[in-house]
Amino acid sequence: MYKDISALQFQEEIKNNADAIVIDVRTPGEVMEGVIPGAIHMDIMGGRFREEVEELDKNKPYYVYCRSGNRSGTACSFMAQLGFTELYNLSGGVMAWPGELVELQRA
Repeated sequence: MYKDISALQFQEEIKNNADAIVIDVRTPGEVMEGVIPGAIHMDIMGGRFREEVEELDKNKPYYVYCRSGNRSGTACSFMAQLGFTELYNLSGGVMAWPGELVELQRA
């Protein structure tokens, strides 16, 4: 199970929750337009999404977004099926984001 939250709530929670992990599930082309600060890119349409998700700690809080909220909802549902317990979907996606987007930082 996951919870849809507004952009303002999403922004507030990732700012105030030190354990929050932000995941951008958009395509590489969409990511080039900018990401929410601190986000990790895990393309839901890519061939490694399942493997990448399975490497994550299921007990952490995850804040997931895409362009409009649809793919991130799908990602949250998938993650919930794998046993993740604290999942938040950005309602309206990055199109509803009230803050600035930044260039993705490569590790």
